[in-house]
Amino acid sequence: MASAWWPCLILALLSGLAASGFPRSPSRQLGKRSLPEGVVNGIEVYSTKINCKVTSRFAHNVVTTRAVNRADTAKEVSFDVELPKTAFITNFTLTIDGVTYPGNVKEKEVAKKQYEKAVSQGKTAGLVKASGRKLEKFTVSVNVAAGSKVTFELTYEELLKRHKGKYEMYLKVQPKQLVKHFEIEADIFEPQGISTLDAEASFITNDLLGSALTKSFSGKKGRVTFKPSMDQQRSCPTCTESLLNGDFIITYDVNRESPANVQIVNGYFVHFFAPQGLPVVPKNVVFVIDVSGSMHGRKMEQTRDALLKILEDMKEDDYLNFILFSGDVTTWKDTLVQATPENIEEARTFVKNINDQGMTNINDGLLRGINMLNKAREEHKVPERSTSIVIMLTDGDANVGESRPEKIQENVRNAIGGKFPLYNLGFGNNLNYNFLENMALENHGVARRIYEDSDANLQLQGFYEEVANPLLTSVEVEYPENAIQDLTQNAYKHFYDGSEIVVAGRLVDEDMNNFKADVKGHGAINDLTFTEEVTPEKIALWNGAAQSTFSWLDTVTTTQDGLSVTINRKKNMVVSFGDGVTFVVVLHQVWKKHPVHQDFLGFYVVDSHRMSAQTHGLLGQFFHPLDFKVSDIHPGSDPTKPDATMVVKNHRLTVTRGSQKDYRKDVSVGTKVACWFVHNNGQGLIDGVHSDYIVPDLF
Repeated sequence: MASAWWPCLILALLSGLAASGFPRSPSRQLGKRSLPEGVVNGIEVYSTKINCKVTSRFAHNVVTTRAVNRADTAKEVSFDVELPKTAFITNFTLTIDGVTYPGNVKEKEVAKKQYEKAVSQGKTAGLVKASGRKLEKFTVSVNVAAGSKVTFELTYEELLKRHKGKYEMYLKVQPKQLVKHFEIEADIFEPQGISTLDAEASFITNDLLGSALTKSFSGKKGRVTFKPSMDQQRSCPTCTESLLNGDFIITYDVNRESPANVQIVNGYFVHFFAPQGLPVVPKNVVFVIDVSGSMHGRKMEQTRDALLKILEDMKEDDYLNFILFSGDVTTWKDTLVQATPENIEEARTFVKNINDQGMTNINDGLLRGINMLNKAREEHKVPERSTSIVIMLTDGDANVGESRPEKIQENVRNAIGGKFPLYNLGFGNNLNYNFLENMALENHGVARRIYEDSDANLQLQGFYEEVANPLLTSVEVEYPENAIQDLTQNAYKHFYDGSEIVVAGRLVDEDMNNFKADVKGHGAINDLTFTEEVTPEKIALWNGAAQSTFSWLDTVTTTQDGLSVTINRKKNMVVSFGDGVTFVVVLHQVWKKHPVHQDFLGFYVVDSHRMSAQTHGLLGQFFHPLDFKVSDIHPGSDPTKPDATMVVKNHRLTVTRGSQKDYRKDVSVGTKVACWFVHNNGQGLIDGVHSDYIVPDLF
């Protein structure tokens, strides 16, 4: 579930401890000695480990760095971690010579004030700041006595988003020196099963990466490890500098037997929705482009390059237009035009001749584009089953016409009226990005910063690719009335190919047997409804404190420490202990509308002869032969079921002939087996009485 600390990006640490006041060993003179390789300025970082555990797209990451002060005097040790902007910190601890000091995670505004106060008083505090395109940097420094050891441990979490058909886990690797034990470990568990898994590093050649990297996946589990030796970390064979400085990216996707998957844990659920193979909905796109003087030079050149590439990717069913704004507003065409080959060629000529000039009139540029889309829809000049999109690119703030951000937001919000999304691209850093972001979010879109690098045109193209293929519009995810509460966003203007819709909530009744989840949307050809039958019944396997959770809808085999468990979807579960006994748990399903009977589990033993003679229990006491004799067979109260006398365990019992089903070989129908039924809850046959075998809980 979404955490209350999701927006937390500032952390106040050890607010009651002065940096110079940590307990430490008494100062001592250390004799001159040769320092281990990897020591920089007296500090040896001898271990860095990034441990990632991903379960159902949710990543729990722990970064642990251990260092020792090899110098003869106290030294400052810094701990830097760059984490994704979508992540949130959940814990930070600092350990010096075995004494652990916990951090206190605060929300932004509170933490900002506490951080400034702590720093002004000379106390230790950590701060998260923006760092590049996808990351923010957490930094904390402490003073460490000579010979002392320090351990930094940062825990952060994030929900991985599906982007162009894959989930991406983005790790920044930058130890700044050779590290004796450097390791990245990522374990991924996806109940749907993993279909692809890959990892790449921007800082190392594929040859070197291959010898330090291992990756594997099977069924629901995947694993990636990266353990470069000190020699593999060197920037050259004789260098002492590290080449580990860049991005380590893990990508994967899951199996999709159906468009949706719902998972339930402890009364909460998360609903993943990503249909495949749907036809693309035609789109009506208006590009609103800033051509003010500040776009002069490289920015304008890159914008033209990106737009030319985007024109190549337009589909003939699409409609488009260009709105250019500076001090004035100009348009390529008076109305939207279809993306025919002839019109695309004319558009290319127009784009090649775009030049920068004048001021920045964001308000009028946006309103012109929005009104054009509204008019095209009202006059039926675009396909009925099409969707409209506004994409604006600007590198500065409004400085002519209506320039008040709040008024521009109001004008745009009223003009769009919730009918289609607005996507804002902010080029560079000299602009009010919060304004662009707020305006986009108010209109069901997103904002994206385009960085002034050599690949700015690729950034622009990459964003367009994300929204180029809408598969559904007006998507609504519906659940039974009064069955769900605390629901996250469940209505979306668009579902784009390669993405995923995620909805989470809480069951009102944790004992609810099942419910339906419907996803409705408008497709390119017709309206579509996807229905998922949800059941909270689960199968939990424990290995110490580690838990794996499955359901009767799974087909999976897992083996560990001689134990093998196989789940056959909606049929049974087979549990085997090495070469020993095998148990079968059968899911017996009955008519859903039966007034009395409910689904139940049957527990069967396949290899009872392999059990120890010491085995006991309601079933176990019969795993080995026992002496009994049946005699005096005579008619009973039911003419079809004779009675008899059974002598067993020195008891004379009245038994009745009947039949029972054996489901070990045929789990659907079973095999009819003749048997004798013992009355009075098995009294005289079982050891003790039946109530001896009833327990309040399994554990």
